[in-house]
Amino acid sequence: MSDSAVDLEAEQYEKHREAGAILAQVRQEAADRVEVGVSHLEVAEYAEDRIRELGGQPAFPVNISIDEEAAHRTPTIDDESTFGEEMINLDIGVHIDGWLADTAITVDLSGNPELAEASEQALEAALDLVEPGVNTGDIGAEIEEVIDGYGYNPVVNLTGHGLGHWEQHTSPNIPNRAVSQGTTLEVGDVVAIEPFATDGGGKVTEGSSEEIYSLEREASVRNRQARDALAQITEEFRTLPFATRWLETDRPEMALRRLKRQNVVHGYPVLKEDEGCLVSQKEHTVIVTENGCEVTTADQ
Repeated sequence: MSDSAVDLEAEQYEKHREAGAILAQVRQEAADRVEVGVSHLEVAEYAEDRIRELGGQPAFPVNISIDEEAAHRTPTIDDESTFGEEMINLDIGVHIDGWLADTAITVDLSGNPELAEASEQALEAALDLVEPGVNTGDIGAEIEEVIDGYGYNPVVNLTGHGLGHWEQHTSPNIPNRAVSQGTTLEVGDVVAIEPFATDGGGKVTEGSSEEIYSLEREASVRNRQARDALAQITEEFRTLPFATRWLETDRPEMALRRLKRQNVVHGYPVLKEDEGCLVSQKEHTVIVTENGCEVTTADQ
């Protein structure tokens, strides 16, 4: 969008800010609940319920990624998993009327504080660079340099991203390494910057499990459970990701299998580094302003 046409006091930006303020509070409250022996499901549901209490809606299911996992893991309906002495990433999103904020934090119970610090400091360095006219490739180069300086690798096939209306991932991509073909940021861009640092090789692959889905297209379906699920998806989540455990129909797993077979929804497999490796993550959402950026998800 062109600089001259952007009104940063417009209602959409106020909603981005409101979502960010809710998210900053929930991020801290959820992180404070992560302790050895505590249930994953309890933390996820606490955060999602708290978002609703504070006047927002979850923009996607709370991601709780453990050790080598980097993204797309959320508890199942009857999940009994509990936290151990692990590296835990919480990735949480909020929307107000489809206007989003996205944030992540690492809670390190594994005894590897420097890995958590690497992604945190990479994010701080990236935020210092954000202003109109900066190239996203330069932001990626800064992230890579900071993480390299800690002796770790950035996860190169995960990126930050723009946040659209009812769209969790839009352009521009914000790489976590130097790239020659970046995008120039402009006033009014809303982007999530999310460095991932790892003691592994720096590339994630898809695991076999899926608990998060989003709508691909609308279609008529004959099966009652699938029809009920689709009605809830289109009305409540629209194009935003949702969890199996959010569906109110009976036998939601069966309903989703049918919808996936008809290409009505698509799943997000858990993304992970090699087994035995660790991944840390830190993420903020920013609005690009005339002289820098406004961090909507900053600590309150």
